[in-house]
Amino acid sequence: MTDTAIEPRGALRFRFRGREVALDRFSPRATVLDWLREDALAKGTKEGCGEGDCGACTVVLARLEGGRIRHGAVNACILLLGQLDGAELITVEDLADGGVLHPVQQAMVDQHGSQCGFCTPGIVMSLFAAYHSGAPATPASLNDQLAGNLCRCTGYRPILAAGLATCDGAPTDRFAAAAESRAAALAALADGRDLFVGDDTRFFAAPASLESLAALYRRFPGAALVAGATDVGLWITKQLRDLGQVIWLGRVAGLDAVGETADGALSLGAGVTLLDAAPRLAAIHPDLGELLRRFGSVQVRTSGTVGGNIANGSPIGDLAPALIALGARVVLRRGDAARSLALEDFFIAYGKQDRAPGEFVTAIETPRLGEGQRYRAFKVTKRFDEDISAVMLAARLDLDGRRIAGARIACGGMAATPKRAANAERALVGASLDSPDTWAPALAALGQDFTPLTDMRASAAYRMTVARNVLRKALLEVAGDAAPTRLGALHAAE
Repeated sequence: MTDTAIEPRGALRFRFRGREVALDRFSPRATVLDWLREDALAKGTKEGCGEGDCGACTVVLARLEGGRIRHGAVNACILLLGQLDGAELITVEDLADGGVLHPVQQAMVDQHGSQCGFCTPGIVMSLFAAYHSGAPATPASLNDQLAGNLCRCTGYRPILAAGLATCDGAPTDRFAAAAESRAAALAALADGRDLFVGDDTRFFAAPASLESLAALYRRFPGAALVAGATDVGLWITKQLRDLGQVIWLGRVAGLDAVGETADGALSLGAGVTLLDAAPRLAAIHPDLGELLRRFGSVQVRTSGTVGGNIANGSPIGDLAPALIALGARVVLRRGDAARSLALEDFFIAYGKQDRAPGEFVTAIETPRLGEGQRYRAFKVTKRFDEDISAVMLAARLDLDGRRIAGARIACGGMAATPKRAANAERALVGASLDSPDTWAPALAALGQDFTPLTDMRASAAYRMTVARNVLRKALLEVAGDAAPTRLGALHAAE
């Protein structure tokens, strides 16, 4: 697997119920939910949608980060079993201390937060993650935390009441009391070795370095690269693909690095989770923070990564158009060779990217806004939270006083790939923020840039109308129109 003398480890290792579990034989496509219900016989974790939407299967993974334990809620139905390596797996059956319910469980009882009970285990585990987050819960934070847990019986008021009663930022349960020993046990799992379970025809691998990843992927260019499995997991549960060769990127040292390039751009390693990327991108512009807040659910953002969202090339992925409008670059590596290209040039056609066999994404470099540059991003969906975009539009305007000197406009959901609106960009050059009539050619030019499809999410006519409306909204906001353009507390900011 590597050129070094260190042999790869041949067994998956994780913590479960106070002991270490080592598995040297399992299917590369096995999910955590499969293992829990069929092998561990831990059936408190339920299977609902099988695609990471309903949250009935929510479990918590505890990982050691910076010397401290971090608890993250994830969807067990689409998380691959091999992704447990180095973590502690906690399920709803593990929370009670003997015959005493966990504070979150007891609060759910006291507040009457459960009726049929099918979704309750997942809700409890999401609240458990919030309980251990280190921050006192608010109604808004709990709404975000529970957006990926769907309940059709109780309504959320009693569930929120249970969270507000317990998630005060100061956990006092038995997990907190045993934090030191738990951290030591997790540290003992971090051996820095490559993981390879199986043989050349069928395996689950988790390289520990970029060099190992480059060598392994060049050797097996047909293997499925998996980061968070929020998309690949559905290949298994919905498309029933038999993935025989899987390379998980979650143990690659340095792939989750965050830094700054020589020209001042924000560099996000491909392994940075969407949850961790959110504050960094929000620092560029608040619209990016709001876009990431509405990016799936907490469970999806905890697992999903920046590189995974870009590399899967989905025409309805939100991150690509948002970053294309900023002028982002994608950095790729094959063997020892690295290259970068403009993000919009990475997408060639539906399901096809400019990526050679054995080549993988290592980072996304996103320029920050300069003086005289203004940015807006809009996500339009049927359902406000945890939904796929019908239209996503982002725009950066380069201003010379009140005159538009340049523009970058990118859309998702409007074509077979995330795509720039080149004709609309040209038509905006020279337009005045004080003369809305000068914007009309650019709005009309969107019809030359895109030929959207009609599908279950929206009709082609609706998509085009929305794209024109949100571009106009962006121009109105940048121009400083006094009329409100957003609902509730959602306001654009410079």
